[in-house]
Amino acid sequence: MPQRAIRIRNAEGLWVVRAGGAVLGETRAALELAEGDLKPVIHFPREDVAMAFLEPSGQETLCPRKGRARYYSIHTKSTVLQNAAWSYEAPSEEAARLRDYIAFDPLQVTVEKL
Repeated sequence: MPQRAIRIRNAEGLWVVRAGGAVLGETRAALELAEGDLKPVIHFPREDVAMAFLEPSGQETLCPRKGRARYYSIHTKSTVLQNAAWSYEAPSEEAARLRDYIAFDPLQVTVEKL
């Protein structure tokens, strides 16, 4: 399978991420990761995310273009959203801008531009 090229750019505007009715993060410093024909993924600076709600899940994946991703589960009032966030804590050179950022699974949380 051919590798898809990645493109990282500033995501203009104010972005918010919500889970279980709570705001987990809000930022004007988001990055957008575009990879081939996949839907772009918004990444939030860790400093703009309530990391106390996230717990490392133990799951990791390896992407030859971006590096190793570490996954997090999100604790809400009523449930735990398993592997609902991920971070490239030691990204590849090509994805270096993603260091200290975290992305969220849009099937489990709401990520939107306000």
